Amino acid sequence: MTSKTFEVPNIHCMGCVQAIKNELRELDGVAVVNGDARSRTIEVQYEAPATWEGIVAALTEIEYPPAAN
Repeated sequence: MTSKTFEVPNIHCMGCVQAIKNELRELDGVAVVNGDARSRTIEVQYEAPATWEGIVAALTEIEYPPAAN
């Protein structure tokens, strides 16, 4: 299981976090999604067939792309 915590600058409230959770939970292989609106961070735990690239693509599609590292 891979775990990643990352910043999403477009997060402004818990509604944003909930939208991200709803989107990522639809991806096969995503086991856990947690978020914090104050720090604008999301934690996701996933395994195959989910990939980081697929997660980024899903978030970009709903206008919540991760911050560039």
